[in-house]
Order: sequence, then C-alpha cells, then structure tokens
Amino acid sequence: FKSKNNELLDVGQEDNQVTNSASQDTYRSLCVSFTCISLQMEEFLGPQAEYNEEEEERKYYRRKRLGVIKNVLAASFGAMIVYSVYMGLLQMQLILHYDMTYREVKYSNLGLEDIDRKMLMGINVTPIISLLYTPVLIRFLGTKWMMFLASGIYALFVSTNYWERYYTLVPSAAAIGVAIVPFWASLGNYITRMAQQYYEYVNYREEHVQEQKKLPKGACHRYIIVFQSVFSSIFNLSFVFAEFPMRFVLNGHLNTNKHILHSVKTCGANITGLIPGFNTTILERLPRSMLLIEVESILMGFAFLAMIIVRFLLLCGAAYRPTEEIDLRSIGWGNIFQLPFKHLRDYRLRLLCPFFIYSGFETMFAVTGFSLSYGVCVLGLDKLWLLIVVYGLSCSVFSSLSLSLLYFPRWVCLVAGAAVHVTLIVVLLALPLRPNNPEMLGPLLVISALWGLGSALNKTGVSTVLGLLYAEEKERLDFVYAIYHWWQAIAIFIVYLWSNLPMRAKLSILLATLLVACYCYWLMERRLLKKVSFRLPRIPRPRHKVKGYRYLEEDNSDESGSENSDGEEEDGKGDGAEDHLPPPWRPPQPRLSSRLLPSYLSHINNYNIY
Repeated sequence: FKSKNNELLDVGQEDNQVTNSASQDTYRSLCVSFTCISLQMEEFLGPQAEYNEEEEERKYYRRKRLGVIKNVLAASFGAMIVYSVYMGLLQMQLILHYDMTYREVKYSNLGLEDIDRKMLMGINVTPIISLLYTPVLIRFLGTKWMMFLASGIYALFVSTNYWERYYTLVPSAAAIGVAIVPFWASLGNYITRMAQQYYEYVNYREEHVQEQKKLPKGACHRYIIVFQSVFSSIFNLSFVFAEFPMRFVLNGHLNTNKHILHSVKTCGANITGLIPGFNTTILERLPRSMLLIEVESILMGFAFLAMIIVRFLLLCGAAYRPTEEIDLRSIGWGNIFQLPFKHLRDYRLRLLCPFFIYSGFETMFAVTGFSLSYGVCVLGLDKLWLLIVVYGLSCSVFSSLSLSLLYFPRWVCLVAGAAVHVTLIVVLLALPLRPNNPEMLGPLLVISALWGLGSALNKTGVSTVLGLLYAEEKERLDFVYAIYHWWQAIAIFIVYLWSNLPMRAKLSILLATLLVACYCYWLMERRLLKKVSFRLPRIPRPRHKVKGYRYLEEDNSDESGSENSDGEEEDGKGDGAEDHLPPPWRPPQPRLSSRLLPSYLSHINNYNIY
C-alpha cells in the first residue's frame, strides 16, 4: 500500500512539474509578446528616426502653393470659356435676327420682331443698379460661390435660346445684366486674394503670417502682377473662341459683299450710326434648324463644363478661410450696403474712375464701333471674325507686358496703353475709307492688333493698380472691385445709348475721356508721392452673438482694421500715402468656455483652417 502511494505521489509530482514547466513557457511567451508589442507601440508612437518635420512642412506648403496656381488657372480658363460661349452665341443670334428673311420665316407668327432690342436693353440697363447689391451678394454667398452662380446664369442664357420667346430670352438677358458686375468683381477679388495666399504660403515661417496679421506694405505686389497678367492672357482668348460659330457656321450662309454693301456710301469717321445703308438681307440661304440646335448644344456643353468641371466645384479653392468668411459677413447688411459708396471718399478711387469708364468704352468700341463701322463696312461681313480674332490674340499676347511692372513703376502700363490709343484714335479720325475695299485688309488688321495692345495694357494695368493700392486690405477688395466694374457697366450702357451718334463724336468722346483719365491718374500719383492722406471708411467690427462653434464669449475678440474714426490717420515712412492706412485688421482670437468646448470640437473638424 505504501509503495502504491509513493508511486501515485511520484506521478503527481511529475504532473506538477510538467504543468509548472508549461505555465513557465506560456509566461515566457506572453512576456515576449508583450515586450514586442510595447516595442512596436513605442516605435510607432515615439519620435520617428526618418521623420523630418521641417521637410514635411516644406512639402505641405509647396502643395499649398501649387493649389493656388491651380486656382488661378482654373478661374482664368473658366472665365474664358464662359465669356466665349456667351459672346459667340450673342453674336450669332444678333446676325441671324438682323436678316429680314430669317425674322419673317421664324417670327412672323410670334410677334418677336423687336426681341433683340429688348434683350440688349435687359443686358445693358440692369447693371446700373448693380452697386446696390454686388457686395451683399459676394459677402452672403462668398467669392467662390458668387462666381459659380454667375456662370450658372450664363449657362441659363444659353439654354433659353432653345425656345426663343419673350418670357425666356428677356428674363435671362436681364439675369445676365444682374450677374455681370458681381461676376467680374468676384473674379478680381479672387485673383488678388490668391496672390495674398501665395505670399502667405511662401513666407509661412514669418511671424506676421503665423499670427494672421496684416501683410507688410508691398509684400505681395509681385504676385499680384504675375497673377493678373496670367488671368488677362488666358481670358482674352475668349474673343478668339467666340468667333468659332461665326467662322464655321454663319460664313457659309452669307451673301456676297456686293449685295450686302450695295447701298453703303461711306465708311469710317464720316458715317452716322453703325453702317447706314447696310442691306437687311445678309443671308444667302437660311441655316437649318437642326444645325443651329447642334451649335447651341455644343455651346451649352462648354458652358456646363466651365461651370461644373473646370471652374468652381472641382478645381477652384475657397478665397478665404471659413472663419474669415464669417467675419466678412457679420459686420451687418446695412454696413455692407453703404460701404461701396463710402469707399468713394478715397481720392485714389475717385481719380481712377475716368480710367474705369474708359476701360468700358474702349472694349465696346473695339468689338462694335471699329469692327462694324471700319471693318465690316470696308471688308465685308465675312471678315468680321478675322478682325476680332486678331484683336483677341493681340490682347492675350500683349497682356504679358504687364510683367514689366515687376521692374518699372506701376504707371507704365496705363500710360503706354493710353499713348497707343491716342495715336490710333487720331489715325481713325483722319483715315479716308470707302466701302467694299479689300485692299485695306492689311492696315485694318494692323490697327486691330495695335488696339488690342492698348486694351491689354489698359485693362491689365487698371486691375493691377487696384490690386497694388489695396493689396493689404483684403476685407475691402470686394468693395473696390465692385466700384471698378460698376463704372465699367455704366460705360457700356453709355455705348449702348450712343449707337446712333456720328462716328466722329464717338471718337471725340473716347479721346476726351482718355485724356481726362490720364490727367486724373497723374494727379493721384502726385498726391501719393506727396503723401497726401486718403480717407478710408471705418469697417465696423464683426457683431457676433453667443451662438455657434466659434464666438462663444462676449469679449471684444474681434479687432477690425478700421476701428479708428474716419479722420484718424497714422504717420509713417514710405513712398506714398498707403502709410496712412488705419491699424491692421486682425483675425479674432476665439475664447472658449469649458461648457461649450465639446460643441466646438464637433464643429471644428468640418473646417480646414488652412
């Protein structure tokens, strides 16, 4: 019995030894596993041996700079496509509706003989009141979405040509007139804001950039010059692409020049109106309805391409940070409504107004007065597309000359463009012309190219000068560009009214406006050189309530750049009166209460603060 018990004890001891050894092996394996896991976690969470923070930061801001360049190119190509579609369709429509046979066949039973007059009235008259609503729309919708909405209105105008009635064409034309000034003001604001962003991404290490302070005087001027030049070079190609419907569709249906110009007696500066005696039957045969539908469908496709793909939804980034958009919008709608008029107290804007007006005059004269009264009257309607294509290519190529402002004073572009136009106006006043004279093709093409040179210097120069004067005032850019393009719209309306004046009177008005504009610009530069202080309106600080995810305290955390009274100025040193700007606009510094911190965190993830 004892021997059996001893055997059982031996067996138990052996089992215990086996169990202990197994548990020890398991323990060792678990220790090894936990050690490996801890080492991996430490390696994952600890500082990376191969991670270079400065290099990653540099790569990040390089991507941001490439994004800004992408935004500028997308906005430029989008604007070019939208305007080429709009101008091409409008030109084709006006030429077709001018033909008496086409109107009788298509509109005899509908009573739409004066549809063109009412449509042009809607396009040209509506922008007169645009200064009342343009800043409100831009600040309510935002710069990017205002551009998107305006391009959608242009697409709407194209679509209404499928069903030409008073209740389709006239309202869409009036909508175009409503959208013209906001569209251009948003574009000017967007390009200048991209230059400011590019400077911030290049100098991201600077203290004033990290703290989102006001930019130093003249810091982003070089980028404004480059971006405005790129935008103008691309956009002016719209005059070229707008002639595709004329060249490839309508030219094959036109009558001969002998028939069209049979009753025309004189051309150029000696005529009254556009082309007196121009034949009312300019089409040899009517284009097929299906052909016109196909052309309109292609134009419609390009309009949607510009609106959705090329432009603002996929490629164009926001002009401002979300918090900045809130600040711009929250100063009060009444103040936003009044500030454009108050900005006219600034003598810089007042003295630039004649150039704003001349900018509208000279563009409309190039595509209507010169192209018709000189080009079509002398060369025939089949050469209209060639004159405008030469003008557009000249504008596009010579817009790059504004890059000279990187090395020369800012007045160079405007003065050079004015000198070219003064010379051409004198030549046009003295040039003897007779109708149906193909030998004048060369001289007229040279005049068209030189007029494009002057237009490029003028338009790019005005936009660049505005950007340089208000480069550090990003909260004022929408007001400034709204004033600029509102005066342009007024000039276009005046051109619409003077269509029946003698050509000599039109050229005299152009010459007088240009001389006054040059004098006023010289006066502005002289005052700036003497450091005469200018008056900027006070922009009220944002009025936030204790709501939302950001402004949760009633403390005054929003310091506006114009808190001083209208008469207060700052003394400083510099080359002009920009030194007398009010204190810099500073972004608000949010102060959060612990009670609302979770709500803040849940919302802030939805925004990209960069």
